[in-house]
Amino acid sequence: MKETYAWVMPIESVPASLKPIAAMQQKRFGAVLNPTRWWGRMPRLFWLVALFVGFLERRKARLSPVLRSLLMTRVSQLCHCAFCVDANSLRLAERSGALDKVQAVSAWRHCTLFSEEERAALAYAEAVTATPPQVDEAIKREMKRHYTDDAITEMTALIAFQNLSARFNAALDIPAQGLCATFKDKPHA
Repeated sequence: MKETYAWVMPIESVPASLKPIAAMQQKRFGAVLNPTRWWGRMPRLFWLVALFVGFLERRKARLSPVLRSLLMTRVSQLCHCAFCVDANSLRLAERSGALDKVQAVSAWRHCTLFSEEERAALAYAEAVTATPPQVDEAIKREMKRHYTDDAITEMTALIAFQNLSARFNAALDIPAQGLCATFKDKPHA
């Protein structure tokens, strides 16, 4: 049996500066998310990370919401982050309106659900996530076929952020919270 860390911050100890985030999470998910209870130990760092995520997830981002969620889900899988896979899979299901891409993302190379643009981005995400990164000329050429330099820069930042988040959560063994499982129980447009 896997030992979990006992030093997760109790909900009642979340700093005052994070109470609005905790309340929003409680309302949306029915619980304060476990990473908040870790990052909450360093509120200023939490807010810096939140600002970075907010920029990457802004309405006028260069990447579509579905593509962002797709890449974040794949990076989460590669980093073996249970919480990130759960949370990003939920986001991908919500943004794509179905579970089919969520269920196929780990086998994207052998699945017809993904466009050429998505395939190029997924190959790039895998190459960037490798340690050390393995972005070869073929991947660069394919990326240039589908994306502008600005979009590639933003995509690289998104992938790097998700690596930070997933590696942080995986290293601390932050568990999934069953978020994606709730998708099938919700009405969808």
